[in-house]
Parts: sequence; structure tokens; C-alpha cells
Amino acid sequence: MSLIEVKDISKTFKVSKRRGGVPGMLANLFVPKFERKEAVKNISLSIEKGEMVGFIGPNGAGKSTTIKMLSGILYPDSGEIIVDGFIPYKQRKNYVGRIGVVFGQKSQLQWDLPVIDSFELLKAIYRVPDAVYQKNLSRFTEMLDMGSFIRQPVRQLSLGQRMRADIVAALIHSPEIVFFDEPTIGIDVVGKETIRSFIRELNEQDKVTMLFTTHDMQDIEKTCKRLVIIDGGTKVYDGTLGGIREQYGTSRQLDVEFAGRAEIAPIDKVEMETIDENKKRFIFENRDIQINELMNQILSRYQVRDINISEPDIESIIRKIYNREVDGI
Repeated sequence: MSLIEVKDISKTFKVSKRRGGVPGMLANLFVPKFERKEAVKNISLSIEKGEMVGFIGPNGAGKSTTIKMLSGILYPDSGEIIVDGFIPYKQRKNYVGRIGVVFGQKSQLQWDLPVIDSFELLKAIYRVPDAVYQKNLSRFTEMLDMGSFIRQPVRQLSLGQRMRADIVAALIHSPEIVFFDEPTIGIDVVGKETIRSFIRELNEQDKVTMLFTTHDMQDIEKTCKRLVIIDGGTKVYDGTLGGIREQYGTSRQLDVEFAGRAEIAPIDKVEMETIDENKKRFIFENRDIQINELMNQILSRYQVRDINISEPDIESIIRKIYNREVDGI
């Protein structure tokens, strides 16, 4: 059995339906109306020990709800979840010691206390042996360059410093599984790379299993080999980053600089844009026309000074999936 097994889980919330105007507000007080919103619909998922999985989707797709069910904060209305032999929402007391959770917009650090005091408190809560605690503290402090602020109150830290401290807080008890929810949100480029490098190293050296939710596709590209996309509460893709390019990144772009001004005849199944009087852009689907065939047509007819071929980046592919602009979604 995989370390994390999720089978056909669903979750529905009862949401207040507000009526407009003062009469509506008064009516809501005495006779409230509700509607049901299905946040997660029959999602199944298997994750092996040591895997690092990107878990993404547009706002409202059901990502955070799924993470909360996996961490035991919420229970599914139907389906089952087994993580490392535990049912999270039924065995939460014993389960929480096996996992770490990092929410980018929420902190488990004590606001007015020095960072080190929060770590000491978590050491006591999780009953971490002294030797393990000291080893983890020393190692993580060095890896995340926290020595200069570990004794400062949390309220005095920058967002990037606080996030690094929050990550250590989630890892101080050596969890086997870590759920990251937007861990780099609002952080500058240097801070993001520090966190990504730390996450990669921890996964490679300690084989910590990680589920990584983020809107920053560079987080995914620089840390994860596998990607799961959900939309509207359902899973729409589960595979490698390379696989998503092969499946959905089928468009190509050919930028051509001609030796002089040229009148270019239309080419079947190719969209043409004018960049300037000497430059044209050809956009096409590689299943409709091969790049070599297109280049041969252009080079045999016109004098060319320069050619540049580009594929869509992963972010543009994901954007098209979210906007339902690809086949099969």
C-alpha cells in the first residue's frame, strides 16, 4: 500500500445564501437560507513514500479542503483516507505527530515570543527527545540561514524570515509527511529560492514525503517531479511535468527575421503575426504540422536572417487548463 491512499473522497459545505437589501438582511437573521457547495468531488490519489507532489488548481478548486482532510482537520463526507496506516480524522491525536503542516497565511509561532521559544514549546508538545531536537534545530537553522533572527520576537521578523521559521516549526519533530500550503506566498525571489533549496534537500536526504500546494509554478518546477491538478473539486491531471507538456503543450511558436521586407503567403494550419516589417511569428500545433516541414517551406521560399523556436512554458499551459482551452478537460 502507498504511504498516502485517498479513495473517492468528497466534501460539501453548507453556505449561507444572503438576500439583498435591509429586508433581506432582516429575513436572514430570522429565517436564514443556505445552499450546498460541493468543494471536493470523488478525488482519488496515491502517493508513495519520498514523493514530492505538486497539488495545484485555480482559486476555489478544492486544494485547501483536500489538504485539510489529509491533515485530519476536516473529515470527508464520503470516501476514505489512509495515511501511513492512520485514518487522519479518526486518529488525529496519534496522527499529528507523524505529519507537519505549513500554511503560508497562518503561523503556529507565538507572536510576542522569540522564535526559539516557540520551538521549545513545540518540542514539549511533540515530546521530541533532546538529541533529536538539537540535531534538527542546528541543521535547519544552518540550512535556512536563521542564526541572525532565531532569538528575535516573531512580530519583528520579515515575511520571509517568519516563513522560514514556520517551516522549521513544522519539521522540528521529524515528521514523515509534510503538507505545504502556499509556503512562498508574498516572499521575495531570494527567500523563495532559499525555501525551495531547503525543501529539495530535505526530500532528497531524508526522503520526507511532501504535498506542495502553490500558485507559483516555479515552486512546482523547481521542487516537484509529479503534478496533480484539480478544478471544480475534481482531479483533471495526475502525472509528470514532462507529461503535461506532451499532453497539453502542443502549440509551438516560430519567430523568423527575414533578410528584407517580405510578403509571406498564408500557410495552411499556421497562424501568422507581424512583429515588424522584417519579422513574422508563426504559431501552430505540432500535431497539425511538423516544425521541420514548416521551416523547409519558409527557407525554400524566402531569405531568412534568423529563426527562433519556442515551446509554451508550463505556466501558460496550466493557465489554458484552468480556462478550459485544451482538449480533454
